[in-house]
Amino acid sequence: MPSDVVFLTGATGFVGGHVLDRLMAAGYEVRALVRRPDVRLRDGVKIVVGDVREAGRMVRELCGARYLVHCAAEYSFAPGARAALESTNVAGTAGLLEAARLAGIERAVVTSSSATVGPAPEGRAATEEDVAPEGPPGYHHSKLAQERVAVAARVPTVLLLPTAPIGPGDRKPTPTGKIVVDYARGRLFAKPPRGGLNVVPVEDVADAHVAALRLGRPRERYLLGGANLSLDALWELLARTTGRPVPVWRAPFGLALAVAHVDGLRCRLDPAAVPFAPLEGVRMAAELRYVDSSKARRELGFRAGSVEAALQRAITWFRANDYVAA
Repeated sequence: MPSDVVFLTGATGFVGGHVLDRLMAAGYEVRALVRRPDVRLRDGVKIVVGDVREAGRMVRELCGARYLVHCAAEYSFAPGARAALESTNVAGTAGLLEAARLAGIERAVVTSSSATVGPAPEGRAATEEDVAPEGPPGYHHSKLAQERVAVAARVPTVLLLPTAPIGPGDRKPTPTGKIVVDYARGRLFAKPPRGGLNVVPVEDVADAHVAALRLGRPRERYLLGGANLSLDALWELLARTTGRPVPVWRAPFGLALAVAHVDGLRCRLDPAAVPFAPLEGVRMAAELRYVDSSKARRELGFRAGSVEAALQRAITWFRANDYVAA
């Protein structure tokens, strides 16, 4: 019988780093896939150098592991990143899950996104029964395709759909973390359009990954959400945790959309450019991205803590690591 070894991808990322911490605390042995040989992780972690886009080369490294936790993903709204989104999030996931089958992996857990359920339907929060419309090529389209290849895989696979994780250790930072940093730096001079989203402490998302190894049902989706917040309510939380006042002026949605289209043209002309107003993000800001996590609470024992406390932990970490002035 295989030992309780977990092969983990994405350990250098935000969610994956917290998953690594929780796996180690739960007593699992971890083999962590990284792209560069100079990466340093926690003591006791076996480093495997490789790339999910070349998963066929990792069958040997996967052998002897009991579980696979796949957190790695290309996360970008840049038009120039679309090929990488396909090769990493879709083809890379398919190849990795097939390598896991060949290696005898007992179960896989794949980190998807709540974006795959789409905005909240009229009158209720979204559930796992909802599926987002396909939409144009981009990050969210790639996550929908990733879910399809995960469900079709011949290794039992559980899908976890976090909302917008927040907390310490967001080095890149993620789009949600960037909102926190920009607000704390005084760069958000206007209120957003009247949308809403769900925010969840990243540590609770990591706990759910560990629980899913034993409790998750193969080919099932589990939404991992915390608090459903209007964007105005999120700005109020940011004001309390950063000490900066809420802006008075509200950016009209039409103006934000126009800026996003101009910014998209700039990024198409310069494939290396990073969008400051991604069209996907602007469109989502006008929607209610509320979710119901009852299924994860019922089947995985998922519990989400205080979002305000998670925001405070994030701000403290950003200040300690010079993202924001102390």
